[in-house]
Amino acid sequence: MTMTYGELKTAIQDYTENDETSFVNNLPLFIRLAEERILKNVQLNLFQKNQGGTMTSGNQYLGAPSDFLAPFSLSIDVSGATEFLLFKDLDFVQTYTPDPTTTGQPKYYAQFDVDNFILAPTPDANYTVDIHYLYRPASLTAGADSGTSWLSDNAEITLLYASLVEAYIYMKGDPNLMQMYNQRFAEGIARLKNLGEAQETMDEYRYGPIRTQRT
Repeated sequence: MTMTYGELKTAIQDYTENDETSFVNNLPLFIRLAEERILKNVQLNLFQKNQGGTMTSGNQYLGAPSDFLAPFSLSIDVSGATEFLLFKDLDFVQTYTPDPTTTGQPKYYAQFDVDNFILAPTPDANYTVDIHYLYRPASLTAGADSGTSWLSDNAEITLLYASLVEAYIYMKGDPNLMQMYNQRFAEGIARLKNLGEAQETMDEYRYGPIRTQRT
């Protein structure tokens, strides 16, 4: 079942029976927080991408993609061969090359801040790079009321209940109802985890059907 942006906003108001002006004005915020909650709870292969770029000789920093969430790999081209850098803690990278003027073929990288990686040693050439990473998809709220997103098309129940949790936190709603919303959200996340961490990474011909423990 597909749920448009407008339908989701209407559903939140119908479930909460709240049409107060400030509540309605915050509906996009509730939905963005819900999307963030889902993205931080489950890893889906379809939210991975590759992006190419170039290191700058003598510059120990490499800009991160604008939609970057978490790294999977970072590689450089060395005379036609692909060399993968090792992801390390920031302290390790800074300790490995305490003097940023020391250059060489980079071996390690770390996330320096939200916009940049730091490399060690500092690149001695303009290496071509390829980064494979988990990205933040465009929010459903960025489009028109008739628009949809992957989550609203394929995980509408999870998105709805995550939004209701955020809305009820704002309303300081009934604890019992909040518990029910959280439980329904958790059930949706479990199904998404099954997709993202099992069905997306194996096929039944080789591994057989996925089985879960009975409760």
